Amino acid sequence: MAVYEALGWTPTGRVAVKLSTGEPPASNYLDPQLIKDVVEAVGGTIVECNTAYGGSRSETAMHYQVAEDHGFTEIADFQILDENGSMTLPVEGGSVLTENYVGAAFADYDSYLVLSHFKGHAMAGYGGAIKNISIGLGSSEGKAWIHSGGTGGSMWGGDQDAFLEAMAEAGKSVSDYLGNGERIVYISVMNRLSVDCDCDGNPAEPDMHDIGILASTDPVALDQACIDLVYAQKDGDGASLVRRIESRNGLHTLEHAEEIGLGSRTYNLVNIDE
Repeated sequence: MAVYEALGWTPTGRVAVKLSTGEPPASNYLDPQLIKDVVEAVGGTIVECNTAYGGSRSETAMHYQVAEDHGFTEIADFQILDENGSMTLPVEGGSVLTENYVGAAFADYDSYLVLSHFKGHAMAGYGGAIKNISIGLGSSEGKAWIHSGGTGGSMWGGDQDAFLEAMAEAGKSVSDYLGNGERIVYISVMNRLSVDCDCDGNPAEPDMHDIGILASTDPVALDQACIDLVYAQKDGDGASLVRRIESRNGLHTLEHAEEIGLGSRTYNLVNIDE
């Protein structure tokens, strides 16, 4: 609540809270009791989209069950945005995408609070705010489109940099639609910092300490700050996560995101506890 209030942001209209419901049986999704107060404070509906890779969240009925099993329906209403398919957002200034496919109900909400669990990711290197508004808000169709780098080809065997650039460009389409921080803000929780994503039902156990909670109106600045805090850890803390990020060229997402105008990698980190 404190970091949310420090943003000085007031949502308008119908409010969506975007998060990952987490793949069963043991992923590191955000604890509903941790986020309960802020979700209730904004009067938010928790929203998600189906996955494109099988598992327990690829079909709507099963995904609703996962949301219930993981405790999200106890704290708020819940909706799967692509249960009725996709809607198209234009991508301005992209090099790999001209359009992005989000859940059909995306436009039913006026304001978005993006709650991300910062962690590693098997394909992207890391997952944070940019991934949450690109892959995360993508319909199952949109997820496959981003993963293929906008070619419509294989989700798994495409060009790595094209995939990373597609994430940045899909994120920009969402940000542009919502007014670049006017109707969307971001909170990232740096706990349970596994090298594996919350889409992994059996992630590696974290080998570094929790760091804290960060917030911004700029998803690029927020992801960069989280990356910098991981790199700044002492005594080898975070070394495995750094290796995961670098092995996937994960920082290229930030490079491209800044290049196309999604946000800035330059930021001022303010500690609200001081």
